[in-house]
Amino acid sequence: MFRTIILSLLVVLGLSLGLSNTAQAEQKQQVGNFDIHYMALSSTFITPSIAKTYGIERSNYNGIVNIAVLDTSKEGNPPVAIEISGVANNLLDARITLDFKEIREGKAIYYIAQVPYRDDQEINFNIAIKHGNKLNTALKFKQKFYVE
Repeated sequence: MFRTIILSLLVVLGLSLGLSNTAQAEQKQQVGNFDIHYMALSSTFITPSIAKTYGIERSNYNGIVNIAVLDTSKEGNPPVAIEISGVANNLLDARITLDFKEIREGKAIYYIAQVPYRDDQEINFNIAIKHGNKLNTALKFKQKFYVE
């Protein structure tokens, strides 16, 4: 079931991960009874109509971070609404506060934020995720971005 939700997230965003070697498939971190699915990629992977719908700026210099949390203790691994905040910084430690937007599509709940980048730049992400008193964690990962 959670695979179906993640795949629907990709479809909703209009992503075509097979079009480029620079695209990276979603990743997952398990924390207790929760699976945190995350990905970061260029905003050019989404269609102009999807970008307009969600207020995303499509640009060769703009990335998107996508986070979804699933509760694995419940049947069907339903998505959960979370409190989320984070920062992105490059190797020169230029910090950008991530402004996450909650998106609900049917049963899916996910969070997206935009992050600017330059060609061949590695961005470090530090994201705080909280779900009541059941989940309180930090998600840290790196993503290298390229200009196409």
